[in-house]
Amino acid sequence: MTTAAPSVIRKRRDFLAANKGLRVARPGFVLLARPNGLDEEGEAGPMRFGITVTKKIGNAVVRNRMKRRFRELLRAELPLYGLPGHDHVLIGRDNGVERDFAQLREELRAALTRAREGKGDPPRNRKPGKRHAAPKGPKR
Repeated sequence: MTTAAPSVIRKRRDFLAANKGLRVARPGFVLLARPNGLDEEGEAGPMRFGITVTKKIGNAVVRNRMKRRFRELLRAELPLYGLPGHDHVLIGRDNGVERDFAQLREELRAALTRAREGKGDPPRNRKPGKRHAAPKGPKR
């Protein structure tokens, strides 16, 4: 276990890459974990984290509060329980808004333990092309 402070994921491509990794769902969030490659010395890369909360979750005040809570959780728990050389992304869920902080902490520890064991949830069955399909009906 490492005690180095994790850095923050800022690039869209890194979030998209993490989306192809291991997925562990919990009531308050979904954890994505994916190896981020090797550094110049051939060792595991730095531990990094990212947070995303979509506009489906409350208003801006609620989303920002959720991100602050997640940031504090990750700051405290990743150095102890995180996967070295991995990117960790937390995706906020509606249940995470008013969830007790201690409960979120336990869920994060359980999710990180499952990720460390390689026990992710099965992939989502999404139909490709549905998201950006052209609207149906006559053009006005």
